[in-house]
Amino acid sequence: MAVIETKKLTYTYPGGTKPSIRDVSIKIEKGEFVLITGPSGCGKTTLCRCFNGLIPHFYQGELKGEVFVTGLKVAEHPIYELAKHVGLVFQNPENQLFALSVEKDVAFGLENLGMAREEIRKRVDWAMKLTGIYELRERAPNELSGGQQQRVAIASVLAMQPEVIVLDEPTSFLDPLGAKKIFEVIYELNRKLGITVVLVEHRLDLTARYADHIIIIDNGKVVLEGKPREILSSEETRLIGVGIPKATRLYQILRKDGVKLGGTVPLCSEEMAAMLREALKTQ
Repeated sequence: MAVIETKKLTYTYPGGTKPSIRDVSIKIEKGEFVLITGPSGCGKTTLCRCFNGLIPHFYQGELKGEVFVTGLKVAEHPIYELAKHVGLVFQNPENQLFALSVEKDVAFGLENLGMAREEIRKRVDWAMKLTGIYELRERAPNELSGGQQQRVAIASVLAMQPEVIVLDEPTSFLDPLGAKKIFEVIYELNRKLGITVVLVEHRLDLTARYADHIIIIDNGKVVLEGKPREILSSEETRLIGVGIPKATRLYQILRKDGVKLGGTVPLCSEEMAAMLREALKTQ
């Protein structure tokens, strides 16, 4: 069952001379880990804003086509109602952290829904423990590192217990190690809780291994879509300018030079290292 579906979705920002996204028709199934990537300015963030109702309810502009999230037609439901079903984590966590303590930030969305105090307490503690920030609950968000702030932002969305979490380049302000830890947290949420994850990201070396489904956007249109191993090993993906994982590129070069490797395309350095060890044993 598709938890997100778009049909011929086209959107132009107010004052824009051309659409940011054009004729986008995609389906995202319940429980999937979906990776959306493509060159800068290709329309990835715009598409994410359509999933939680920021487009068309906050950003006006011209919207054509349809978006359905958890069976709801986005254009017909207000943002506060959609927020119960889909949560958005912004690129910069400081854009959504404003309270005086971590636990107050995590509780903010639940308080706005008028939830019972006991239920808020239970959900806030659960979300903070799951993201590894429970010990930081009384700290001010502006005292935390970038990685810790991003965990707070994820916990704030998680406390709402949405069916879908959309993350728009959540590690762009983090070093590779901090980014890796955030991606591991996101992957655990997907696998253990069955939450559908839609991740917009350039760092495919760190993220491709987790994805079930990859969507590549270029100039506002979906140009490639499918299983990560098939899509990332295609020549078309490389020509678009997507930074395919280095392990995948090395595999392609070695195969071209006649090195006998396994048939499964590696998506990370660990898979490539295992493949090389196996190849050396047979030499």
